[in-house]
Amino acid sequence: MALVGLATILFVREAQSFLLPIFFAIALTFALAGSVRRLRRWGIPDPVGSGLVLVALLTAGGVLINVLIEPAAVWLQKAPTTVEQVLDQIDRARSSIPIIAPPRRAKLGGLPAGDPVKDKIASEGINLTGRLLGQFMSVSYSITATVILLYFLLASERWLLARTIEAVPSQRRKVLVMGGLRRAQCDISLYLSTMALINLGLGVATAGSMALLGVPKPVLWGTVAGVLNFIPYLGPMMTTLLLLMAGLIGLPDSGLMVAMPAVSFLALHGIESNFISPIVVGRRLALSPLSVFICVLFWGWLWGIAGAMIAVPILLMIRIACRRHRKSRWLCVYLEGRQWETGPWRP
Repeated sequence: MALVGLATILFVREAQSFLLPIFFAIALTFALAGSVRRLRRWGIPDPVGSGLVLVALLTAGGVLINVLIEPAAVWLQKAPTTVEQVLDQIDRARSSIPIIAPPRRAKLGGLPAGDPVKDKIASEGINLTGRLLGQFMSVSYSITATVILLYFLLASERWLLARTIEAVPSQRRKVLVMGGLRRAQCDISLYLSTMALINLGLGVATAGSMALLGVPKPVLWGTVAGVLNFIPYLGPMMTTLLLLMAGLIGLPDSGLMVAMPAVSFLALHGIESNFISPIVVGRRLALSPLSVFICVLFWGWLWGIAGAMIAVPILLMIRIACRRHRKSRWLCVYLEGRQWETGPWRP
């Protein structure tokens, strides 16, 4: 059994280019199927309604890309200079710490001694830029495949649901499967729409704070903050590091001022995660922080940032399945959030 599980994990990891568009399309189908059903009640056929929903989604994405493409292109063009500026700022900070201070510029044979830390950072920065450019075609393929598959899933959602229910043998299981699918659609749609609104607000607030601090391209950083916030825990950490880099590069060297972009984002994220999200998301979608973190780590290890972004929808589907399978119901103790702390499962 363990070998089967290990083989399955390795297959899922190696089949990323094939499975990732399918997982993304299924998650988006759960979120958007309600819109297609509403259009159907207005007399619009499913194929037409699916096309309208997809066009609206692509239009919103196209507007966002159009806004971001110019600042993103400028940053990519300045990537080598940016790395050098960051290294210079790091040298200034390291000079005050004896343990990690750069080596003295002693000359050997007329050449200055190298700095292994600086050389390592420079090489990693160049390698990262190369990997990002190398992944462009793979990302384009995944996005195209996801869009096409999403249209077919939305257009045939009612047919697929009917065929799935017909394949279930007993009437009791038909009810369980139907209820589970509808609950998954409702929960995932509620989660994605709620988080989209919350992250939109966080992105706007981050862009506004970056503009007030004088950081170049504030819209770009607001979008980065909003998109990465879909990744619990790890996304805000990555945003903080990127904004710290933006402060080192974009702000004049004035002591602690270079850390203000990262500090302001942490303050905004603290308000969002401790006050806004618990109130808006509510108890219904509450998940155990430990289970969320482990799920994000697992899917991030399998499929990178894309896997980490769909980790929570996958976890919601697993929780719904466990609730409706008697032998797996005990797993809800580890998946549920606050409601289990005072419920009958509490030890």
